[in-house]
Amino acid sequence: MDKYYSRKLSAERLKLCYDIAPPRVQQYLQAEIDYVASKINRGEAILELGCGYGRVIRELDCSKVFAVGIDTSVNSLKMAKKYLSGIQSVDLVAADAISTGFHDQKFDLVFCIQNGISAFKVDRRKLIKEALRMTKPGGKALFTSYSSSFWDERLKWFEIQAAHGLVGEIDYELTGNGIIYCKDGFKATTIGIEDFQYLTSDIDALVGIKEVDNSSVFCELTRF
Repeated sequence: MDKYYSRKLSAERLKLCYDIAPPRVQQYLQAEIDYVASKINRGEAILELGCGYGRVIRELDCSKVFAVGIDTSVNSLKMAKKYLSGIQSVDLVAADAISTGFHDQKFDLVFCIQNGISAFKVDRRKLIKEALRMTKPGGKALFTSYSSSFWDERLKWFEIQAAHGLVGEIDYELTGNGIIYCKDGFKATTIGIEDFQYLTSDIDALVGIKEVDNSSVFCELTRF
């Protein structure tokens, strides 16, 4: 995953990014969580790739499942341990999403939301294949990115983050076409529907791609 997040956007600073999100962005964030929750059944094992400080796992009903969250930021995982205290059925592991070390077919659901497929800065096809490797037959892997319809709200959110010193000043000369450039070298990209189609064209799974809440593009893969 991109070292920028481990160095500059982990733990409390990462949480602040979400705390200062305006109402429309909060709606987008909740819509993603709700969609993931709709795919979870009692007794299942689920895995979040890039769990950060535990924001998503805390919102899911983990009383009925066994949840695992992985991240490369030790600081975020330390915060997640406190943030998720009291939830008995959660494990947190320091691991890279493209080489997790978990056994094959271990989880009913593997998910990577909030544009992780772009933010991790890893080989996207390898990321998808690693997720499917860990998914049980009939299980699902979920990935999301931003909808192009959400551009204005997304840019405003980054402007707020920049104003709080969480990311660098926006470089408006370069920013556009779904990519936000910051003057500190940070670049936030996205994956569109056609990109997801290309990335999954040789994947041995049932693939469904849909827009949710006019804010997210979900790529849902069901393993044969």
